[in-house]
Amino acid sequence: MVENLLEITLQNRKNLHKVLTNTPKEKLLAIPEGFNNNIFWNIAHTVVTQQLLCYKFSGLQMRVPKELVDKFMKGTVPDGTASDEEIIMVADFLISTVEWIKEDYDTQLFKEYKEYTTSAKFTLRKVEDAIGFNLFHEGLHANTITLLLKHLG
Repeated sequence: MVENLLEITLQNRKNLHKVLTNTPKEKLLAIPEGFNNNIFWNIAHTVVTQQLLCYKFSGLQMRVPKELVDKFMKGTVPDGTASDEEIIMVADFLISTVEWIKEDYDTQLFKEYKEYTTSAKFTLRKVEDAIGFNLFHEGLHANTITLLLKHLG
């Protein structure tokens, strides 16, 4: 089951990668009226959230820089800027973080989990819960990205 969830996650990440690499930077960073974030923030947020839910709450070292986590975790807002290097880094992490979690799960790296109740009122008790919830979370942000793209033309 987890393998299937991670395959779906990987496909979603490939879709997000395509958006990130084929959308002009101005559109990635634009925050249209009625929205409180942009396409780039939503994409980077998916990377960061997966790391927090799966690695941090398992007591493991996250595989993305702390600066990225601090900038894109829940409760943050985009500042309207991103360097080309930052965009490339997020694009790389979109795919690599899914590949790494597959490897880490297969080698049974996830042994413990600190229970966490999400803002959507789901209580995560083990990494498998986190992987499942993360897919739901990414779907919400994929929808927001679709709305942003439509709104920006």
